[in-house]
Amino acid sequence: MLGVAWGGSFSLSKIALEGGGHPLAINWMVSLVSTVLLTLYVLIARRKVPTDRNHLYVYFICGALGTAIPGVLYFYALRVVSPGILAIMMATIPIMTYVVAIMRGLELKSMRRLVGVFLGVISVMLLIVPNESLPERAAVLWVVVMLLATACYAAENIILASRVPAKSNAYVILWGMSVASTLMMTPFVLGTGTFFVMEIPWSREDWAIFALSVIGVLCYGSFVLLILRAGPVFASQTAYIITISGVGWGILIFNDRHSLWVWASLLVMLGALALVTPKNIEGNQ
Repeated sequence: MLGVAWGGSFSLSKIALEGGGHPLAINWMVSLVSTVLLTLYVLIARRKVPTDRNHLYVYFICGALGTAIPGVLYFYALRVVSPGILAIMMATIPIMTYVVAIMRGLELKSMRRLVGVFLGVISVMLLIVPNESLPERAAVLWVVVMLLATACYAAENIILASRVPAKSNAYVILWGMSVASTLMMTPFVLGTGTFFVMEIPWSREDWAIFALSVIGVLCYGSFVLLILRAGPVFASQTAYIITISGVGWGILIFNDRHSLWVWASLLVMLGALALVTPKNIEGNQ
């Protein structure tokens, strides 16, 4: 359920951009609406929000790595690439999570999983090297930029798994991250003059922004919950479904047509995920 809904968010993001809104402002608005929704939850459920030094660190660092930075990069990228390409790139998150975990000594090296990392690199190369892969060569730069965004998500996964107590309320943690990301982006939105409000009656783009916020709250909260309960590597395997459904939603909504190189990249990426996935999930937590 998380994967199917989250996969649809790429197409919703594309719709949100149709009105000509600035990527920074749209990402800020999504974060702001998410903060409002999560604030209602915290108040109605009377949840206590931890404000110790460790949690404040998590809120601001993960707010930057999980929303502020990658969100803006993805909205910029979607002005050039299709939702399906973005969905394929999302599949690099578990691969990068494993690489970051190795670098921090949280995971042991495995030849099978290292081969999966290598296949992930090949998958990306299939997108950016052939001239016929993408509709226009300008998209190549944004495929590379999306790798930076997925690296942010991977780092966030590790921080959440290592710094947040397992019994924490996922939506309270998400509230702190959402507040932090909104606060961090606000000066940039005001400074660039890209600020806007969602005027009633809402346009198609406004409804897309609201839907993105709802999906973000529900799916992101569920994802954080998976990280806290099952570990970052297991949680990141939702990328399988996110990737496949993201490509599917793009075809359904925008009638996307992909080259054979893109389909080859998708198949290789799914193979990479299969190899990176631990054989014994519970034994790796």
